Amino acid sequence: QVQLVESGGGLVQAGGSLRLSCAASGRTFSSYAVGWFRQAPGKEREFVAVISWSGGSTYYPDSVKGRFTISRDNAKNTVYLQMNSLKPEDTAVYYCAAKNYGLGYHVDDYDYWGQGTQVTVSS
Repeated sequence: QVQLVESGGGLVQAGGSLRLSCAASGRTFSSYAVGWFRQAPGKEREFVAVISWSGGSTYYPDSVKGRFTISRDNAKNTVYLQMNSLKPEDTAVYYCAAKNYGLGYHVDDYDYWGQGTQVTVSS
């Protein structure tokens, strides 16, 4: 079992930056791939980024590619999402999630979820 807690959300203006953190419990967290998802009001939860347990592989959808960067520090049991050039359409609740075995790109691929942190981008 993995426990996940997100932090770092807040209100920023369009074009600004924000870094989210996902802190995990357990010494075996480094064995899991970790992804970020977001959900805006009235919309389905969508994939944002994923990183392998080693940190050697990452993947992003076109909607955030070139603007967002996922990274991890296994010694701190923490995964980060650096968000630059933020747009109003990035406004959502952001969730981190964990899975074992390989990368995943869909909600149903993940076994553990945090409570989420609100990101609001004003125009």
